[in-house]
Amino acid sequence: MGFEIRKKGKYKRAEKFAEKIRSVQEDAKAVLQKVQEDMKRYADREREEVEEYRVGNLVLLSTKDLKYQMIGRCIEKFTECFVGLYKVKAIISSNAIELELPSTVKIHPVVNVSRVWKYKLQVEGQKKEVPQLVVIEGEEEWKVEKIMNKRKV
Repeated sequence: MGFEIRKKGKYKRAEKFAEKIRSVQEDAKAVLQKVQEDMKRYADREREEVEEYRVGNLVLLSTKDLKYQMIGRCIEKFTECFVGLYKVKAIISSNAIELELPSTVKIHPVVNVSRVWKYKLQVEGQKKEVPQLVVIEGEEEWKVEKIMNKRKV
């Protein structure tokens, strides 16, 4: 309780009561400490390491905050999840970065790192080969090399 009994021996019941309260407080502190450790352990299971960004890195911006700007596009489920290649202008904190956004993007340039994705360049030797167009009777078509799977309905 934060105080000691001044006259010891005279009030036995008061001493017992103070000792009982002290032991209850110690037990409560121990239980609270254990619960805090359990909560931290369970919360840390879901956490991931935050990727470090540097000034000049290229990132993709999530379209989650751009819903109103993407109204003119097709159905929402067909829109891209991430757009653009934007440069990191400044590091505000470990959880926030400032982007160089064009004037057409009407959001605040400081965004949380959960809203961006670090852009990764293609691996050496990994080239996307665009198939050649075939012109048949004046219309452009693609040449099919092989049918991988078929199903009759």
